Amino acid sequence: MNRIFTVEEARALMPALLGHASDLIAIRADLAEIGHDLGSTGRSRLGGIPEAKALEARVAEILGWFGEQGIEVKGVAPLLVDFPAVLSGVSVRLCWIEGETALGWYHRSELGFPGRRPLP
Repeated sequence: MNRIFTVEEARALMPALLGHASDLIAIRADLAEIGHDLGSTGRSRLGGIPEAKALEARVAEILGWFGEQGIEVKGVAPLLVDFPAVLSGVSVRLCWIEGETALGWYHRSELGFPGRRPLP
């Protein structure tokens, strides 16, 4: 989906985004633990390969939600997402990274994360 967001539209999605992000972060940690434990001891308190596969499926589902909304996932550890937008006639990405509680940053589309600035 090639959606262009207004700041207001992106901010309206933030409660749902934060919920999906919270789920993804917890699942990501569980997957890391299962993978480490299975690799080092052959077992994990969180389960085995079937449980890991179920968690991977849930990650794919969550990432699919972002894509369905038109939100670009730029990274998963930490979770970093962009909302395509236009500010003052310039193509930008409204930028959110794991740990932030609100959408408050943007960068020109061609600059990426190093070009982040506070939203006006």
